Amino acid sequence: MKKFPDTLLIIMGIMVVFIALTWLVPAGEFERTTVNGRQVIVAGSYQEVEPNPQGLGAFLKAPIKGFISAAQIIAFVFLVGGAFGIVTKTGAIDAGLKNIIRFSERHPRYRHWILPVVITLFSLAGATFGMSEEVLVFVLITIPLALALGYDSLTGVAVSFVGAGLGFAGAFINPFTIGVAQGIAELPPASGMGYRLMVWVVTTAIGIIYIMRYVLQLEKDPTRSLVYEIDQKRDMGQLDTAEERPFTSRHRLVLIALVAALALLVFGVSQWGWYINEIAALFIGLGIVAALISHLSAEKAVEAFKTGAGDMLTAALVIGLAKGLIVIAEDGKIIDTMLSSIAGLSEGLPKAVTVEVMFIFQTMLNFFVPSGSGQAALTMPIMAPLSDLLGVSRQTAVLAFQFGDGLSNLIIPTSGVTMGVLAIANIPYNVWVKWFLPLFLLLCAACMLMLLPPVLFFEWG
Repeated sequence: MKKFPDTLLIIMGIMVVFIALTWLVPAGEFERTTVNGRQVIVAGSYQEVEPNPQGLGAFLKAPIKGFISAAQIIAFVFLVGGAFGIVTKTGAIDAGLKNIIRFSERHPRYRHWILPVVITLFSLAGATFGMSEEVLVFVLITIPLALALGYDSLTGVAVSFVGAGLGFAGAFINPFTIGVAQGIAELPPASGMGYRLMVWVVTTAIGIIYIMRYVLQLEKDPTRSLVYEIDQKRDMGQLDTAEERPFTSRHRLVLIALVAALALLVFGVSQWGWYINEIAALFIGLGIVAALISHLSAEKAVEAFKTGAGDMLTAALVIGLAKGLIVIAEDGKIIDTMLSSIAGLSEGLPKAVTVEVMFIFQTMLNFFVPSGSGQAALTMPIMAPLSDLLGVSRQTAVLAFQFGDGLSNLIIPTSGVTMGVLAIANIPYNVWVKWFLPLFLLLCAACMLMLLPPVLFFEWG
């Protein structure tokens, strides 16, 4: 069978498509204004501008512009990867995973509860403080966890990445999506909570059922894994060795430090507004503490840091190039044109159809603007007044945005987080699409159904 193109080649191919679109789609812009410190567009202000088609120069410059634009998250990936390299060198994670395996063997009735509980926790993180880039940290833990339980790396990615994504799409209080969108739509903060909680439960339950169904298939026949051959090539030497080593007090202290760091991360993001800089500093500190606890020499700690950072090279390249795609679309001035054109399609349609068009539109636009708060600032100034004209509540328009942004983030190749997670896990993009697409379509169908009750059966303000 012909090998599927490498992820970097896929991104470069999409880059060519984006350049072609700058020649085919008329250039246009909305006027911008500042609302609550955020740049938003002015509804009805769209006008065509001088075309700025991109060419060979843009293609060659896009990677470096992408790296400049994504410099902070790329540095974050390298630093966190290096810190985890030190933690891994201590052997604490491998020894801890062996303990989990032994626990599941002694208490088999609890085995199938481990993953649903972990998925629910990640979903809560996505629903409350908008966990997104932070998943790049956690996937370094959930992949070894899934492998230790006898599953595969796809399961490991699904537990954290899909888990957080389910919560992000079905969020009930996420300040980066719902908070921004409701603010622009002039809705009370955290309003509509009751129905949103139901939405979160439904999306999370669908994800858990899908993942666990896959897990049960692997238990019957591990070779059914879509990444079976890839996982067979993984270096599991440390994990095998950990079985022969005792779980020492130093291992325990390192794991306590790791759990404390993760708890501090959650609290810092949700309560203190932490973001990339603070999280990176936290894990650098964790690496230092782990080295001190395990009595690693400075030379060994630095070598482990370089190894861990080196393992993130592909992920960093993918994130930078994916950001370069967005730079081309922005420089070509085609995003506002697509926003204006597609938004106009809703006029004159029945309310039940209108809200579905909003959802599809938000999903399509996310390919070009894979940022929750960015897309809210871009679309809600149009969607909020448009929903008034079409008889759809602004709360439902926010929900349509939330679904379109959250679900597509888990599959689009223009998302740096999506491609970065897959690069860390060494999972080809086509394999991910094959595994995730049925769940994506199922979630889309469920979300389209959940958009109807506020339109057909009750007023949702």
